[in-house]
Amino acid sequence: MNFDWGIIFKIANISVIPAWLLLIIIPRSPITRQVVHSYLYPALLGVFYLLLLVISWGGEGGMDTLENLKLSFQRDEVLVLGWVHYLVFDLFIGAWIARDAAANGIKHLSIIPSLVLTLFVGPVGLLSYLILRTILLRRLML
Repeated sequence: MNFDWGIIFKIANISVIPAWLLLIIIPRSPITRQVVHSYLYPALLGVFYLLLLVISWGGEGGMDTLENLKLSFQRDEVLVLGWVHYLVFDLFIGAWIARDAAANGIKHLSIIPSLVLTLFVGPVGLLSYLILRTILLRRLML
């Protein structure tokens, strides 16, 4: 089957924007709870990922050596698959940040930079939240 991987890449990118907007703008809304915090959104993206995995299975490359990984990521379908992998996990982490902050009484405005960082540079966003959380929770304990 021939797929336009550029279009699939764009669809994947656009597909996460509504969930991120819900997390950033209306984090405690019932719609955010039902769509993002219920794991519905990440689960749907997981199904999308699984379909891409099945479609892209086989071909040159692998994950056993750096050279094989390079070969794999030269294929558009594997590159898109890898990108969707990041999108799903970054959204999952963003939702966890929002829930954890609410559970610990951390003001939502203070986590928005961490959410934005998580969207664009996942591990940096998580790290920034963990640092912020540590500082704020220590302050609350004193």
